[in-house]
Amino acid sequence: MGNEMADESTLRQAMVRVAEELDARGLNRGSSGNVGARCGERILVTPSGVPARDLTAQGMVLLAPNGDVVGAGRPSSEWRFHRDILMSRPDINAVVHVHSPFATTLACLGLEVPPFHYMIAAAGGSTIRCAPYALFGTQELSDHALAALKDRKACLLANHGMIATGRDLNQALALCVEVESLCEQYWRARQVGEPRHLSEADMAEVMEKFKTYGPQAEGKQAAA
Repeated sequence: MGNEMADESTLRQAMVRVAEELDARGLNRGSSGNVGARCGERILVTPSGVPARDLTAQGMVLLAPNGDVVGAGRPSSEWRFHRDILMSRPDINAVVHVHSPFATTLACLGLEVPPFHYMIAAAGGSTIRCAPYALFGTQELSDHALAALKDRKACLLANHGMIATGRDLNQALALCVEVESLCEQYWRARQVGEPRHLSEADMAEVMEKFKTYGPQAEGKQAAA
């Protein structure tokens, strides 16, 4: 029990750090966005409506797999897609959701991000899909997000924002930063015209190379 509690304590602190980093980078502002992570057979989610600067490790909300709060606290309104992603994807241990400027701009246009740059493959495929619009906090939104994340690590949410995932919180944060950068590049390219798209063969080659490139080649790690 001591080790389990220490692990949960470390995870709670890491969630605060990641939420603060998202805010510092301008990927979230105020109380927008949220963070979730696997915690044994349960999940931890940031609390509802609390700005990053006011988050505490003790304030992270622990949820059972059915969504019931374990202990105290009110979870983010988006707890459903955190729960559903983490419960259905054993390869994912951490989820970040942001309302970052460029990803949200494309999401409000209902645009997926095509293979205009090889780094699109960092999100797990040849495109970054845009899930259809649904009211925030609903099971419908969670279902749309899960579909958009099939065989992917990130997606946009129409008229809403972006979800990025990872083996751990650091990887989810890094992917979130990368996807926002790609969305900015794609938005800027579209100011001139539609950028050239890489072919499926091109992207398949990139995906294969990513298997032995940097963090992509590392073994699975616990969320931290």
